Amino acid sequence: MKKLILVTLFLTAIACQKKEQTEKPTSIVDEHSYSKPELAVVKHLDLDIKVDFDTQTISGKASWTIDNVSKGNEIIFDENTLNITKVTLGDDEKETKFELGKDVEFHGKPLHVTIEPTTTKVNIYYSTTKDAIALQWLTPAQTADKKKPFVFSQGESIWSRTWIPCQDSPGIRFTYNAKVTVPKDLLAVMSAVNPQKKNDTGVYTFKQDKAIPSYLMAIAVGDIEFQSIDNRTGVYAEPSMLKKSAWEFAELGKMVVAAEKLYGPYRWGRYDVLVLPPSFPYGGMENPNLTFLTPGVIAGDRSLTSLLAHELGHSWSGNLVTNATWDDIWLNEGFTTYVEHRIGEEIFGEKEFEMQNVITRKELLDNVAEYGDTNPDTRLKVSLTGRNPDDGISMIPYVKGYAFLRVIENAVGREKFDSFIKNYFDSHAFKSITTEDFVKYINENLIKDDKVLADKIKLEDWIYKPGIPSNITR
Repeated sequence: MKKLILVTLFLTAIACQKKEQTEKPTSIVDEHSYSKPELAVVKHLDLDIKVDFDTQTISGKASWTIDNVSKGNEIIFDENTLNITKVTLGDDEKETKFELGKDVEFHGKPLHVTIEPTTTKVNIYYSTTKDAIALQWLTPAQTADKKKPFVFSQGESIWSRTWIPCQDSPGIRFTYNAKVTVPKDLLAVMSAVNPQKKNDTGVYTFKQDKAIPSYLMAIAVGDIEFQSIDNRTGVYAEPSMLKKSAWEFAELGKMVVAAEKLYGPYRWGRYDVLVLPPSFPYGGMENPNLTFLTPGVIAGDRSLTSLLAHELGHSWSGNLVTNATWDDIWLNEGFTTYVEHRIGEEIFGEKEFEMQNVITRKELLDNVAEYGDTNPDTRLKVSLTGRNPDDGISMIPYVKGYAFLRVIENAVGREKFDSFIKNYFDSHAFKSITTEDFVKYINENLIKDDKVLADKIKLEDWIYKPGIPSNITR
């Protein structure tokens, strides 16, 4: 995801120049989730909800298929500001006990649910409240067309628990189906296979058969229409924005092909874009199948659409291979910034790549100077214990992560590095990994006890030390 500050820098710079279910290692400890997946973990979600604009709430039932690993009597979910009304077990909906723990700032409360050793399904009845950080409810006046209301979600980092009771850790992945009831004059879309036009019932069904972490659960409801670009890409937008958005993103299909050429097949089926109302506070959010995007890139000359390359890049680094905890966010954003620049080079040429290198290097120097080069938050592997994990989503993991990968590329050569990254994505597909998993993988598959190469890369300095190492690529 690119935060608003990144988009502002991006737009300013570019305006001057046109242009399969997975396993989670039990050793991972996520300080920002109450769940204990080594004891009982979710595997699949069946969601049945109603979106009510009058009360600005989402309500319904979250039915979780679980693996009771320990055969114990409890499973723990994350929740924050939700109203939990009832919890039942199994298809026969046997009511069970539940208890909410202590509320902790940013984290919300643990939801302790009593289960049986043989339990495979937990049904949680709930509704959201006005305090749901993940949901932004817009009046008609706040939309582009100013005719009908709109709502969208933003789950990263730990805010999905404010609209769905879940095990809200990036290290826990699950598939989902959803049934969503909305006003009949509006369309619902999600981070899944989506409808392309409104129906007469206001009831929409969704399927995401690829395992995703909870922060990639996403929903938007509004006066939305669809226009295809090619056989697997297209644009959703409010009616007044649709044609201009589709024209602006005409090269979207080419971007997907370029990314596949570099890093292997796109594994999510369709890749569509939703252009959100002007109040969307980010550049973009890489929700699977459907990137949420700011209308700020609709410039009318296709000069600002390189932001798409970043969000598309997340289909490999972030959505396919995910950071296991928010301390490891650089694995998402550093890799994606590198992929973004490589897609840009493939589409727009070497001069585009060189220009992006200059911009990114300046951002790195400026951000490290602002933090101070001894500040621990300038490390790639950070410590967010006791803090809001959003604190970790600064520019550092983007630009320092990118600079680190450029150092590796320079040390081994582009051809060898391209092969390494493609194999990295393939071997960790639909998994969540830690920085330490990456260190182990690169040592075993690229460095291979080559001391000269290790000295060229200085892996420990880049990942675990603050500031900018001396071997940064010039």
